[in-house]
Amino acid sequence: MAKVLVATEKPFAKEAVDGIRKIVEGAGFELALLEKYTSNDELLKAVADADGLIVRSDKVTREVVEAAKNLKVVVRAGAGYDNLDLAACTEKGVVAMNTPGQNSNAVGELAFGMMVYIARNSFQPGTGAELKGKKIGIHAYGNVGRCVATIAKGFGMEVYAFDPFVSAEAMAAEGIKVCSTVEELYATCNYVSLHIPANDKTKNSINFDLLSKMPNGGVLVNTARKEVIHEAELVKMMAERPDFKYVSDIEPGNAAELKEKFGNRVFFTPKKMGAETAEANVNAGLAAARQVVGLIKNGDKTYQVNK
Repeated sequence: MAKVLVATEKPFAKEAVDGIRKIVEGAGFELALLEKYTSNDELLKAVADADGLIVRSDKVTREVVEAAKNLKVVVRAGAGYDNLDLAACTEKGVVAMNTPGQNSNAVGELAFGMMVYIARNSFQPGTGAELKGKKIGIHAYGNVGRCVATIAKGFGMEVYAFDPFVSAEAMAAEGIKVCSTVEELYATCNYVSLHIPANDKTKNSINFDLLSKMPNGGVLVNTARKEVIHEAELVKMMAERPDFKYVSDIEPGNAAELKEKFGNRVFFTPKKMGAETAEANVNAGLAAARQVVGLIKNGDKTYQVNK
C-alpha cells in the first residue's frame, strides 16, 4: 500500500485535510499527517517510508529527499515552488509538482485590496485617487495575472501585459493590450502588478532602471517574491521619486528602512499572505492530493516542474 505524507508546519484547514483523506484513502493509499512539527528531524523520520509527499511552504531540502527512500512524488500545494530542491528531486527520480491556479483568485483579490488601500491614502484623511481609467500592467500573464486582468476590467482599468512565454495573440484575444518589452510595460502603466517567479534570471531584476520608467504617481504591486526586487535600488527609486509607491504581500528585507523613510508610501504584510484564504487552502490541498494519486496510480506528470 502506497503511503502519502502531508507535512505542514502550518496545517491545512480541517476541511482540506478531510478532503485529502477522502481522495488518498479512496485510492487505496495510506495517509499520514505531520502537522505543526518543530524540527527537521521530525520531518526526516516521517518521510522515510513515504511514497508521496504534500507540503505547503515547508522546505523539501536535499536532506529530506535523500531521507525519503521510497519517494516518487512531492507536491507543493501552491503556485510557487522555490521551497523544493528540484535538483535533488531530479537526481533521485522524484517528480516535483506545484498546483497552479488553485490560489490565483485569492492572490488577485489581495493585489486589488492593496491597490485600493494605497490609492486612497492608506485610508487616512486626504484626497485619494480612483483606479477607473488607469493603466495597469501585468508582468507575467499566468494564472494569477489572468485573475488580476479580470478584476481590473471590472474596475474599468486599461489592461496591459508582458509575458514572453504567452503568445501575443492569446493575450489580445482576452482583451489585453500587449507590450513587446518589459520596459514598454513599465513606461506605459500607472500600476504594475508583479507575478514573475524567483529564479536566477529574475532575482533583483526589478531595479531602479526599470522602475524609473514608470509614469508620475506609479505604483508597484508585488504579490510574487521579495527576491525579484532589488531592495537597495527600490530605496533609491523612492528617494528620487516622491510620487512612487510600493505595496506587497511580502515583507522586504529592508522593511524597517522603507517604513522609516517613506511612511505610508509603502505597505506590506508581515508575512506572505496572497494565498491565505479558506478557499485557496482547500483548493490547493485537494489538487495536491489528486496529483499525488494521479502520479502514483497512472504516471500522470501534468504539473511536473523538474522536467
